[in-house]
Order: sequence, then C-alpha cells, then structure tokens
Amino acid sequence: MDIEKLKAIQIECAKKVIQRDAFEKLELVGGIDLTFEKMQDNPTRAWASLVVLRLKDFKVVYQKVIEGVVDFPYIPTFLAFRELPLMLRLYQEAEVKPDVFFIDGQGVAHPRGCGIASHFGVATNSVSVGVAKKRLFGYFRDLGDKRGSYAYLTYRGQVVGAAVRTKDNTEPIYVSVGHLISLSTCIELVLRTSLYRIPEPTRLAHNLLQKVRKGLK
Repeated sequence: MDIEKLKAIQIECAKKVIQRDAFEKLELVGGIDLTFEKMQDNPTRAWASLVVLRLKDFKVVYQKVIEGVVDFPYIPTFLAFRELPLMLRLYQEAEVKPDVFFIDGQGVAHPRGCGIASHFGVATNSVSVGVAKKRLFGYFRDLGDKRGSYAYLTYRGQVVGAAVRTKDNTEPIYVSVGHLISLSTCIELVLRTSLYRIPEPTRLAHNLLQKVRKGLK
C-alpha cells in the first residue's frame, strides 16, 4: 500500500470537483450508507444500501441493498478506498438513480479536498453531498442552538463545509459539497430533508441496513 500514491489520487480527484449547482432538476434524493460485519477486520463482509425518496413528500420510491467483501483496511482520511468499490457496484446495479446522492461521509471537507462523497460524485458524474456525523476537517464557531442554524467550516481562510443544526439543542451534522452542487444548496437540501438529526435519505439507508443485519442473526 502506497499512502503517497493514495494521497495523489485524492488531490487529483479534488481538482475535478465542481462546487456549483450543475443540475437540471432535483426531484429525487437518495441516501447511501454502508455497514460491515466486523468493522476492524480486513477483509470483511459488508453491505451497502440506497434509499431514494421523492423530495416533495419524502415517499420512498426505491431501495436496494447489496452484499460484498471489503478488503481495504480502515485508514483515517482514506475511507473512499475502503468503501467506494461497493458503493460503485450499488450505483451500477440500481434501477433508479436519484437526482442527488447524500453520502454518509465527507465531501470537500477533507484534508486533501476529496472525501468519499466527492470521490463518488466524480467517479459517477453525479450530484453528491457529504453528510457526516463527525467533523473531520475545518473549524467553526458561533453555531446557534436552534434548528436551521449553521456555521461555516473553514481552514486557512477557505470555506470547506458547514456545521448544520438540524434539530434544536442537538449535535450538528457536517455538510460539504460532494460534486456538481453549491454549498448553499447542500445546506438547504439537508435542512429540508431533516425530520430528525440525520437527513431522511441517509437515515433511512442506515435503518434499512440495520434490518438486513437483524435478519442475518
């Protein structure tokens, strides 16, 4: 494993990311999530899920789960090399493609500007948004306690994402551009689709995987 080569791939990916609204419509929004049989093992069985909702009423119009083997170790800031192959297979096999994908992970809020949401967007030429539960990169301050409050994540004077409060007095989520979308639209979509702390597309994708795991026991 050549870490410097992997870093170079991420840097090249970051150069291809488009951080402006470059889509014709936003009617369907999808969420992608992954889970592993044994998180610390390598290789390990893994499952990826896609749930697609209608943006106007949050009705689920499509869902799919695939199973595979992940054989790349977990290394912080190199998540895409572990999870992306299974996500790309899921994308290829999906019979319904949403207009925008919410990815459980970072977009450009990444030390080399290309987290898994950006990798996915660039690889598939899809509109993608990074929606992460934990901050990886950048700093923020003065985030209000009420739903709808947000504060930009910055690093060396550059805006790389936003901490967004999706529920009153609850930990924020961390939103960043994946590909072919602006940060302002990312924030707007995340707030529009958040009934709870986690936006519905990725929350339902996560819940679907939990059902699959319970069915295996």
